[in-house]
Amino acid sequence: MDSFKKYIAEFLGTFTLVFIAAGAICTDYYLRKAGGDGIGVLGISIAYGLAIVSITYALSYISGAHINPAVTIACWITRRMNPNLAIKYIAAQIAGAALAGFVLKILFPEAIYTVHLGASMLGDGISVMQGLVMEFIVSFLLVLTVFGTAIDKRSFGSFSGLTIGLVVLFGVLIGSPISSGAMNPARAFGPAIASWQFANHYVWWVGPVLGGVAAAFFYDAVFAEKEKKMKAAKKTTIPAFRRKRRR
Repeated sequence: MDSFKKYIAEFLGTFTLVFIAAGAICTDYYLRKAGGDGIGVLGISIAYGLAIVSITYALSYISGAHINPAVTIACWITRRMNPNLAIKYIAAQIAGAALAGFVLKILFPEAIYTVHLGASMLGDGISVMQGLVMEFIVSFLLVLTVFGTAIDKRSFGSFSGLTIGLVVLFGVLIGSPISSGAMNPARAFGPAIASWQFANHYVWWVGPVLGGVAAAFFYDAVFAEKEKKMKAAKKTTIPAFRRKRRR
């Protein structure tokens, strides 16, 4: 039953993330279409970042609030999760993202063929390689922050949600003109499946996953304590906050 709760948390968390992050782009389009100024890249970035903050604090004690296949794969590769749990996490994340995409399709029908429901896209004149590099870098920084604040018990775990949210906010700000700054395969997949916009879609899988795995190995090699590395294989999910020791 506890595992089932984790899957539900990952499903709902990823649904919320995609609904807010991609929904902010749809909202910006509708506001501009109505003659307004829209919320702009800054508004979209803030929406994405604050969504991460809220979800982390709301669900981290249940599932670790991965809400991102890149984070889950990074934990899997570094033996912080067993393969069976990781695959189910990713399945829940993809399902939640897809549902969010189709809900946005119902709510914002005019955004389907214009901004593709907020699907991640390469900027004008941007090459696939540029997009891959950008997604690799911002995802590397995101996962490095997750490992440093949500996993490592030496850190101030109570600030993990805020720090991770800020990294996402800045990642979207910097990455928007290049690759949309998704940092999350599920974030890219939800709007893509609903609008059927899969142009260069692999960019938002390859870049974030490679960036996340690189960050995980880097953290273990450089920053993690040897004792923590030995215990990592016994863990099944990331504790987002410090757990109180049982007496």
